Amino acid sequence: QLQLVESGGGLAQPGGSLKLSCTASKFTLEYYAIGWFRQAPGKEREGLSCINNSGRYSNYSDSVKGRFTISRNNAKNTVFLQMNSLKPEDTGIYYCAAVVPTTVRGACVPTFGWGPGTQVTVSP
Repeated sequence: QLQLVESGGGLAQPGGSLKLSCTASKFTLEYYAIGWFRQAPGKEREGLSCINNSGRYSNYSDSVKGRFTISRNNAKNTVFLQMNSLKPEDTGIYYCAAVVPTTVRGACVPTFGWGPGTQVTVSP
């Protein structure tokens, strides 16, 4: 079964940037639509962004639109999340997962392949 692995988290200052990566060692990601999700302390997990298998279509939540950019390099079997203008409220554990392909331009519904997550902390 698809198992994804996230990396690239860490500590950033407000206004700073981080770039997250999502990859899979035993599967070819180009067959899957992928989404990024976040779970902040004490809050439910929320969807941030998703991208279809070719990279042609993507979608963002209002909380990150204009600051985060999702992309993918299928040759490198990796999906990225470039995070700019970070805010303290962006703090949380970030996950990637496969999403229902027909929901990429809408609700971005996750399905399977959850990785262990990568911690992002935004603090002065």
